[in-house]
Amino acid sequence: MKPALSVIIVTFHHEREIGECLPAIYERSSARPLEIFVVDNSSDDGTVAAVNKCKLLYDSKDFRIEFVQNRDNKGYTLAVNQALNEAGGEFILMLNPDTIVQKESIDLMLQFLRDKPDTGAVAPQLLFPDGRIQPSCRRFPRYRFIVFEMMGLNRLFPTSSIFNGWKMGDFDHRSLKTVPQPQGSCLMLPRKVLEEVGNLDERFFLFFSDVDLCKRIWRSGRKIYFYPAAKVIHQRGSSIYRNRAASTWRSHRDFIRYFLKWYGLPVRWISNILGIPLLLKLGVIRWGLYRLSKSSNKNATP
Repeated sequence: MKPALSVIIVTFHHEREIGECLPAIYERSSARPLEIFVVDNSSDDGTVAAVNKCKLLYDSKDFRIEFVQNRDNKGYTLAVNQALNEAGGEFILMLNPDTIVQKESIDLMLQFLRDKPDTGAVAPQLLFPDGRIQPSCRRFPRYRFIVFEMMGLNRLFPTSSIFNGWKMGDFDHRSLKTVPQPQGSCLMLPRKVLEEVGNLDERFFLFFSDVDLCKRIWRSGRKIYFYPAAKVIHQRGSSIYRNRAASTWRSHRDFIRYFLKWYGLPVRWISNILGIPLLLKLGVIRWGLYRLSKSSNKNATP
């Protein structure tokens, strides 16, 4: 029988997280038959053992866990596409391993897509482990947003739709809303949408492949919804923080590739002519403005 849902999870040193993620899907979703593709990018911790333990506990005819072990780190995007090429579900859920779905959240997103067949994708409300709402939606990056971000104006005016427009500081993440780009840590979409717009773009190793996908979905004429009735705990950046320097480099590289793809040559001028000296100067300005704002807030305290 064709799966109702294919869940795709890419792991890289996620021993603890995947051991919480997979049981939550099994226990908190009634969607059946359901298949999960776990693609591991050559973890050298206990990730493989944790996944195999879950396979022994939960693998069945109606809840199938397919485990793919890559010999080297092929990157997030390529790993997702590996699974997409094998997935058979009518709907696809791209899910980070550092997430814990809450009760009925998967079922709610599935029903939402079935009720709105022209929808491009739907994303839940993300929560920090302590229950606070985690801002997770953004507008598509533009040149002006980069300037505001690097100058620290987004920190000085956190709720401004202009200065913090990229990270949607003007949105409280509490209401149903069409959004340009929710975080790819939990994103559900119909299989037919991927057949129309294509899989993830493999020029992006780790970052911005979700942004690029959302951009293509919007250009196809479909809407993307933020759906707060569905809730997922997200332990943000659990793998990124393990190697911050490498992740920062890849983020900057994928960011430039995104701009080159969608906005053309001007970014070459910004990156090659202005280069590192400007980035350092703007970083100093940003740090100074941040410290100034912290000092002002402290002095304003009665």
